[in-house]
Amino acid sequence: MDNPFVTKGYAGAEYFCDRVEETKQLVELTVNGNNMALISPRRVGKTDLIHHCFHQPEIQEHFYTFHIDIYATNSLRDFVNVFGRAILEELRPKGRAVWEGFLNVLRSIRSEITFDINSIPTWSLGLGDIENPAVTLDEIFQYLREADKPCLVAIDEFQQITRYSDAPNVEATLRTYIQRCINATFIFAGSKRHLMGEIFTPSRPFYQSVLIMNLKPIPVEKYEEFAQKQFAKYGKTLEEGVVTNIYKRFDAVTSCIQRVLNVLFLKTPPNTHCTLDMVDAAVTYILDMFSETYADLLDKIPEKQREVFIAIAREGKAQSITSKNFIKKHHLQTVSVVTAAVRGLLDKDFITQEKSTYMVYDPFFALWLNRDDNHSK
Repeated sequence: MDNPFVTKGYAGAEYFCDRVEETKQLVELTVNGNNMALISPRRVGKTDLIHHCFHQPEIQEHFYTFHIDIYATNSLRDFVNVFGRAILEELRPKGRAVWEGFLNVLRSIRSEITFDINSIPTWSLGLGDIENPAVTLDEIFQYLREADKPCLVAIDEFQQITRYSDAPNVEATLRTYIQRCINATFIFAGSKRHLMGEIFTPSRPFYQSVLIMNLKPIPVEKYEEFAQKQFAKYGKTLEEGVVTNIYKRFDAVTSCIQRVLNVLFLKTPPNTHCTLDMVDAAVTYILDMFSETYADLLDKIPEKQREVFIAIAREGKAQSITSKNFIKKHHLQTVSVVTAAVRGLLDKDFITQEKSTYMVYDPFFALWLNRDDNHSK
């Protein structure tokens, strides 16, 4: 690999920073039949940790592993479509006998599966092709119960199920299926702490059905060790303090640290030294790359939401956002307008909430907004 600081997906243990204890714990618990809830803010490496665990020998050699990302789903029909596609794509490389075992139980949509010129199946269904998602969901769980190997299913952004207006009882339905599915273990991963917390409270079906793991940021000293090792492997050196500077600047957000280190690595020729004074230039380089995207996104945000969005970006970590002081300081309108704007921004993931603190979801977007020439947009 030309650049060891990966900015998309899981590239293998060699490029995976730390998480030794978390990996050990998650593997031990799931291998021993415990369903897990993995909760963390987005962009701190939750999905990569799941894939890292999937690649551990204890799991890779004995389980079928399925990663189901439901972030973009808005209905049970969406959920079933994503679920089925993920299972088929994982089973397809394992041979005809394996994927046929899955297709044989999908009686409700079997005729909609297409095959390429090599007779390999493709999940080409549109949402309209799944006429009865409840029936297809039942068939998917039938496969999980009857598969010839135990299954480990990770459902990413699990809090999305609370948005399924077409399936008000989806939590109870899934809980019932999962309870009866002794051949499968589940990891429910989520990034919206308050919604995930609500799903597993006493009044809800999933209460006491999982062990909860809260994923914390990687310690700065572990990141320092990892970065130094990667630079040295390619004949480069990294000045002490660079990683700490990036770590603090981006509040330990893994994806941002990786992106800045990626740029620093590519800007450091072999047999040379990466210095602290290169960090600002690397961040500027990234902001320039995303400038048009951010300008377009900002232009598409409704005016009242945009005003609140910019106010939160200016604060960095905004609190008491419906107070008179906050509204006056940022020339906003009424409390009700701010409340409605925040609801819309949260729904679109432009901002994130941790207890009573609000932040721009993308730290680079926040930095771009705080450039002097962008506030007026």
